[in-house]
Amino acid sequence: MGVDYYKILQVDRNAKDEDLKKAYRKLAMKWHPDKNPNNKKEAEAKFKQISEAYDVLSDPQRRAVYDHYGEEGLKGQMPPPGAGGDTYYSTQDIPTSFRFNPRNADDIFDEIFGFSNHFGGGSGGGGGMRGSRFSSSFFGDDIFAEAMGGGGGASMHQSAPRKAPPIENTLLCTLEELYKGTTKKMKISREIVDISGKAMQVEEILTINVKPGWKKGTKITFPEKGNEHPNVIPADLVFIIDEKPHSVFTRDGNDLIVTQKISLAEALTGYAVHLTTLDGRNLTILIDNVIHPNHDEVVPREGMPIQKDPSKRGNLRIKFNIKFPNRLTPEQKAGIKKLLIP
Repeated sequence: MGVDYYKILQVDRNAKDEDLKKAYRKLAMKWHPDKNPNNKKEAEAKFKQISEAYDVLSDPQRRAVYDHYGEEGLKGQMPPPGAGGDTYYSTQDIPTSFRFNPRNADDIFDEIFGFSNHFGGGSGGGGGMRGSRFSSSFFGDDIFAEAMGGGGGASMHQSAPRKAPPIENTLLCTLEELYKGTTKKMKISREIVDISGKAMQVEEILTINVKPGWKKGTKITFPEKGNEHPNVIPADLVFIIDEKPHSVFTRDGNDLIVTQKISLAEALTGYAVHLTTLDGRNLTILIDNVIHPNHDEVVPREGMPIQKDPSKRGNLRIKFNIKFPNRLTPEQKAGIKKLLIP
């Protein structure tokens, strides 16, 4: 049976890039030969094994070949006779463009931790190691604590990778989507750098679960989904909610506002408001009182869901635009006076 790279890195088979990096950092710090002077031979073997596991699983093509054909297939070998199992393959099944060339363990370490090459140390170490990576003043736990982001008094003499500024995009949503909630799929294209340092374009589908009650300005952040560049932490990709104009309702915080055009006669004698709500219900509001020009009819709990507690809702506020007649006949004027003037 071949080597189980997932077991070496202590991750499951669905591990994502960030999981792999986190696992590699932890294990590389533990087994780096410079941190294990008393059992350096064992540490070198472990360190090389950890580096090879990360080298394979962090590269999409290598990982796909390994997942399908195992270590033997990855390295162009046939499984030994009697290895068991029901999976059979030949090296002819593997893409002809694929060739596994493991990277130097120190190069991977430098890439992940951003170390420069002026730490001192020899060259020409066997088996993928280049001898001591640090001068004697850097031995001890402090350097490894620094590399992991902790404290410690030792200077790392490394240029810390800078974080690229966030990339912001507007995500337009209808009021219906913000009322009921929805799921949006966003296709993005970005540049990544593979383990060999080669840039390549990849496409991804990001899923955004829009929650009921989200407001304009709500931000959804996908960490480090920008383009990858050497010594630069990829930018965060940020989607900012915006509201599409609605033909009937406008939004004011958690309240919904609707304006009804009515005649003067309706304002004086009563009016029935008929609305279709954002979730498709038919709503009728009867108003028997005289409607004044500045009157707001408030319908409780018929507004937008409240984000922190979607079971609660704001109010529906009905405003009125009263249309007055352009002129009245003498008879109409007399009739109105008779009705309104005591």
